[in-house]
Amino acid sequence: MLSSWNESIHFFHLIGVPCSRWHVHRVIAINLSSYGLVGSLSPHIGNLTFLRTVILQNNRFHGEIPSQIGGLFHLRVLVLSNNSFGGEVPTNLSHCLNLKVLNLINNKLIGKILKELGSLSTLQTLGLSINNLIGKIPASIGNLSSLITLSIGDNHFKGRIPEELGQITTVEFIQLSYNKLAGIMPSSLYNLSSLDYIDIASNQLEGSIHPNIGVFLPHLTGLFVSENKFIGLAPVNYTKLKILVFEDNSLKASLVDSSIANLSTHINWISLGINKIHGTIPFRIENLVNLTFLSLESNQLTGNILTSMGNLHEIRALVLGRNKLSGTIPLSLGNLTLLNYLYLYDNKLSGEIPSTLASPTLIDVILSNNNLTGSIPKELVDISTIVLVFNLSGNALTGSLPVESGNLINVVDMAVSHNRLSGSLLNSLGKCVVMEDLQLDGNFFEGEIPESLQSLRGLEYIDLSHNKFSSNIPEYLGELPFLTYLNLSFNQLEGEVLIVGAFGNETIFLVQGNYGLCGGIPELNLSRCPTYSTNKHLVVKIVIPLWLCL
Repeated sequence: MLSSWNESIHFFHLIGVPCSRWHVHRVIAINLSSYGLVGSLSPHIGNLTFLRTVILQNNRFHGEIPSQIGGLFHLRVLVLSNNSFGGEVPTNLSHCLNLKVLNLINNKLIGKILKELGSLSTLQTLGLSINNLIGKIPASIGNLSSLITLSIGDNHFKGRIPEELGQITTVEFIQLSYNKLAGIMPSSLYNLSSLDYIDIASNQLEGSIHPNIGVFLPHLTGLFVSENKFIGLAPVNYTKLKILVFEDNSLKASLVDSSIANLSTHINWISLGINKIHGTIPFRIENLVNLTFLSLESNQLTGNILTSMGNLHEIRALVLGRNKLSGTIPLSLGNLTLLNYLYLYDNKLSGEIPSTLASPTLIDVILSNNNLTGSIPKELVDISTIVLVFNLSGNALTGSLPVESGNLINVVDMAVSHNRLSGSLLNSLGKCVVMEDLQLDGNFFEGEIPESLQSLRGLEYIDLSHNKFSSNIPEYLGELPFLTYLNLSFNQLEGEVLIVGAFGNETIFLVQGNYGLCGGIPELNLSRCPTYSTNKHLVVKIVIPLWLCL
């Protein structure tokens, strides 16, 4: 990097390389963030003994961090994040006793956290996340008495979270997620009264979180403990909490009104999915007026979806799938005019789909595997904002696909399989040109497969099986360039099956149960198509004029 400092351009004039006012030609800072720099960091950086700040983040440096940096005794800020530095963290960085910020996030560093780093009593930020570091978190980390931010997630640390971490009374941000940490959450962490944010998700931690954690940590606004092995009750006694992510543990509790009442009305994110929470949805949930995300999926909740949930006007995602909820979908959910994601799948919901659900902000709608009846509301498919999934499969819906279904022009996955839908497929589906997955199996659709589907060149998965489609298989289906699955089984299709494209691959092309089909590759086990000879017997008729017989 230092090769640009030559006689033609003095480093004093380089942008991002200021010099001291009191010591002529002494560089005190290097700030070259996001300059697209490539190569290794020269060990000659150790000659810049007056350096206080080195910021080289968001470049493409590689190689090891020069150990000579450890000789920069005036250094206060070292930010090398978002590069490709490898090797171990230099041991002698512990000699930089004035260091306040050490940010090495998102590199390719190996080795362990040096216990010597515990001597950096002025360090306020330690960032080592997204590397390949191993070993245990050293107890000496508790000596970082000025630390405010600790980010060491997304490595390969194992062992227990050291009790000594609870000695850092100044810490406000702790991120230890995506490691292999085990054991229980140290009781000393409840002494960190200044803590604002703690993320210990995606480890192998067990035991329980103290139910009064919100009392011990009164300033806590973010708690992330998902994907561990925690048991017991979900702690909900908070006053300032904004984000609670407790999914994928083994919590056994019911959500009672008293617990919801203890949540701050400022909370905007609750994720308690994939646990063993039972009981009904509490009535007081309507008081959480700033809630933008609510996930209670994959639990054992019973009862109805509350009409009062229509008062959660700020909510963007409502995720209640894989429970035992019953009753009808409340009309009041149509009041959620900011809703993007509606997941009510795998419950016992009944009745008709309310047309009021048709919010112009919807991105995903998954209502599959319930007991819903009636027709598909035309208002629900007349929304071009749905860009990911439209899934109504596994219900008892009747009628035909609404003509407005062609307005789902941005949908990627469309599934209405295993219902009682009938009628012919609409040519308007040909407008859904970004569609990749089309599942219409297990219904009573009939008629020809429309030619307009050939416009859907991105289709990867097509299942039209177990319907009443008739006529020939359109040739274009075999020519779709990205097709990985085509199931036309158990219909009333007829005619010759070609052997081009997908039709020539029995692993992706299924046609059994269509007794009018013939030909195709041998692996399909279809009958041979009848052949018709072009040689016809010549019949000569001799006409004798009548006057010759007289």
